[in-house]
Amino acid sequence: MKCAVSPAVLLATTYCGPVPWFAVLAHFDRVYLEHHESYHKQTYRNRCVILGSNGPLTLVIPVEQGRKPGLPLRDVRIAWYERWQTNHWRAITSAYRNSPFFDHYAGEIHPFFEKRWTFLFDYNLELMATLIELTGLDRQVLPTAAFEELPESFLNLREVLSPKVQASAVLPEYREVPYTQVFEDKFSFVPGLSVLDLLFNAGPGAEEILRRSWT
Repeated sequence: MKCAVSPAVLLATTYCGPVPWFAVLAHFDRVYLEHHESYHKQTYRNRCVILGSNGPLTLVIPVEQGRKPGLPLRDVRIAWYERWQTNHWRAITSAYRNSPFFDHYAGEIHPFFEKRWTFLFDYNLELMATLIELTGLDRQVLPTAAFEELPESFLNLREVLSPKVQASAVLPEYREVPYTQVFEDKFSFVPGLSVLDLLFNAGPGAEEILRRSWT
């Protein structure tokens, strides 16, 4: 897979997407988000991975009708039968309250764990825009007009980035750039975590790390 020859890239929506997802944004000038796909379970579309005191912790947004085959992602509704926002923010706070930049960014991110959204795609889109701004990346991400339809040739990474495999194993151009993590005294560097981990630990240095993560 040779990324440099493609002028645009196609990605799937993510919830507090992983560092490799944002590294792709740092590399490509034109980024498109698939808006017309069917919902896929057990992906970054409704989950992220943070690093807690006991190791990696997966946070999952519950959705309604998530098991219905062929349900368009744009129609997937967030479920509110449990207090997932409160639980997720509590877990994030517990994991990163002692990180160098938690207080610096928490005020921008916390509202996404208070206000209710109806649709998963809309929630992800607004949260993603905030995270892009906080990382210092000057990128506009455009939803596709039709399934995998873009103005010109593009690199399709819609299904490549997955919680089931390390990004470096499927993207030859991607490389892990280690940074200091909160629990480094307990664990070796844990790659591929949510960009929240990078922001809270590296702060303004997040942009440089993302740009260095692509060769």
